[in-house]
Amino acid sequence: MKNRLMTIAIFAVITSFVLAACGGAQPTETSPESVATPVIADSTIIAEGRVEPVRYVNIAFTAGGVVGEVLVNEGDSLSAGDVIARLSNADTLTLNEAQTDAFQRMVEAYEAVRLAQLDVDNFDLYSELRAMTPQEAVQSTYEKLEKARADYEPYKFLNSRNDEKKALDDAWAKYRAAITWTERVSALNNAKSQLESAQHDYDALQDTADLEKLAGTRALLANGELRSPFNGTIAELDIKAGEPAVTGQSAVTVADFSSWVIKTTDLTEIDVVNIKEGQSAVVVLDALPDSSFEATVQSISQTFDEVQGDVVYEVTLLLTSADPAIRWGMTAEVKFAK
Repeated sequence: MKNRLMTIAIFAVITSFVLAACGGAQPTETSPESVATPVIADSTIIAEGRVEPVRYVNIAFTAGGVVGEVLVNEGDSLSAGDVIARLSNADTLTLNEAQTDAFQRMVEAYEAVRLAQLDVDNFDLYSELRAMTPQEAVQSTYEKLEKARADYEPYKFLNSRNDEKKALDDAWAKYRAAITWTERVSALNNAKSQLESAQHDYDALQDTADLEKLAGTRALLANGELRSPFNGTIAELDIKAGEPAVTGQSAVTVADFSSWVIKTTDLTEIDVVNIKEGQSAVVVLDALPDSSFEATVQSISQTFDEVQGDVVYEVTLLLTSADPAIRWGMTAEVKFAK
């Protein structure tokens, strides 16, 4: 009896716990205000970049020698075509000397064309070849020569077969004429090409309308001088009078600080597909954290780099506003809006 009463008591306790648990599982009403608002991810693309002048160029002498004079200092402003430095070598040319040399070569080239044209015009070409090009004439006369040689071969030791011998001699004469005509026309074309080159060099040394485009040609011809290809500032000067100049080694950097560009350094392949030329962005420089600058995407590189395992593309942005405190090489944060 005692054991039965204890069993009933234990059963009652267990039942009470089960009912309590079931009661706790009943749903409770939730007010609309208690439902969490979904979070929308920020679509802004952020990249790091570096400040550069809108354009700059490293200039080197195209001839070796000794620096005779340096006419500028770092920080000096230049106009397009201004002389930066000169070599003291006797075998190099200044701009004026190069202009004189180019004019002389142009005069000589004109004379060479005149004489070559005279040789072509005075050549007595067979009438049947006049409708052909020189190459066609050589091919045609060569084929006829080979046929005439084959026709004459069986009779070359017989004096009585004069017709075949005459045909062979005639074929040889026309073939030689075609060769001579080709040589004269080739000489004329070569003379015209030399004249075109001389004319180009002369014009490049005379023209001051587009010095930046012609800077390479002018540097090769007037190889005794360094000249600025555009309006700018001497950003770096690595030569002194009396020191040797090494061909092709940068001697001076000219930069245009009238405006600035930002070039990104870590824009990944995932993000670059969402960037378009002409797209706007906001730039904040690490050195000027309280200022922001508007920028526009100018170009997107077609090539890539690998940075710490990521494929990245360089995007160039033009700042539409500036600040006197901006300096070449400053780091920047660029925010693109998708």
